[in-house]
Amino acid sequence: MTASDIHRTIDAVWRIESAKLIAGLARMVRDVGLAEELAQDALVAALEQWPNSGVPDNPGAWLMTTAKHRAIDRLRRHKLLERKHEEIGRDLEAEQELAYSEVELAADDHIGDDMLRLVFTACHPVLSMEARVALTLRLLGGLTTDEIARAFLVPEPTVAQRIVRAKRTLADAKVPFEVPRGEELHERLASVLGVIYLIFNEGYSATAGDDWMRPALCEEALRLGRVLAELVPREPEAHGLSALMEIQASRAKARTGPTGEPILLLDQNRAQWDRLLISRGLASLERAERLSEQRGIYTSQAAIAACHARARTAEATDWRRIATLYAELAQIAPSPVVELNRAVAVSMAAGPAAALVIVEGLVNEPSLKNYHLLPSVRGDLLRKLGRMDEARREFERAASLTRNVREKELLMERARTCE
Repeated sequence: MTASDIHRTIDAVWRIESAKLIAGLARMVRDVGLAEELAQDALVAALEQWPNSGVPDNPGAWLMTTAKHRAIDRLRRHKLLERKHEEIGRDLEAEQELAYSEVELAADDHIGDDMLRLVFTACHPVLSMEARVALTLRLLGGLTTDEIARAFLVPEPTVAQRIVRAKRTLADAKVPFEVPRGEELHERLASVLGVIYLIFNEGYSATAGDDWMRPALCEEALRLGRVLAELVPREPEAHGLSALMEIQASRAKARTGPTGEPILLLDQNRAQWDRLLISRGLASLERAERLSEQRGIYTSQAAIAACHARARTAEATDWRRIATLYAELAQIAPSPVVELNRAVAVSMAAGPAAALVIVEGLVNEPSLKNYHLLPSVRGDLLRKLGRMDEARREFERAASLTRNVREKELLMERARTCE
């Protein structure tokens, strides 16, 4: 195996093992920032030693053992909180003596709980949403600062600063490395689900940049969603979110043309939709609905996505059911964006005139003042009603509001068709 082969192997191992490694270390040292530093130290050791010694039979256990050694050295060197030093040092020294296989078994005993603790810590409400996203991708996704920066089109130093501040905030606030209980669990779970879905949406419909989609973010959110659903198997909304992302991701290949141009839902070639992802999504939706008679925010959206997935052609879509589901969603989580989506469904089910009434009621909504999809939807309804000059102006306004180059081009093309 060449040096480049070993480096690729180390990269793959890190992607697979880093979250488990950081989670296990955080349980031991009670500090997420320190846990990540120790994991990084172990990664550096692998990069230095494996090209000469070869990849160990159990690379995950090797990394964990190395990180534990570094933890003991650091705790001794810095004399951090004598009591903490003594307690953790004794635990680590005892575990240090285990063989690799025993270390792996010891880690597996806690891995589910440790991962869950790490998820809730990275997504703690004490952090800003931007910080939660960056820290989640860093700790749970194993992404580098540069990868996160490129994914969100922000400078690398900005991301690095967010991560450093997030770790400091968690330490200053003395956030415990634990899974919340009772009512707090549901509140905190909502934060976790929101972070994962934000990551997915940024990949599915990028808010800025030259590309309409960023598949790597979608894939990372899908992976995190699947992991979370298995960590909290009795939480219906975790399965609902997983279902929603699986079904939406199934359309990825059909959403862009040969040069990357966007293709809207009704114009997509549904033969290109990934039936495996659809079947996974429908199974997750069924699981969520079995767990609760009342659909939550994500399960309701997954049910809407399922209506599209089950229709083999755009004409076969059950728009009346979709409009009903949006009305149900508006009861659960009322918002102008939900109303705008309901208007689109009403347009397909009952005609553009009925939908335009709903949209006109949103025109003066402050939260939608700079939301490009409002004039986009209004323009589409006006075009269908034959009011071409008004429709053109709405599409042009929508194009001026979006920061995504591909979407801007699409909206300007729609404006030209109204001339």
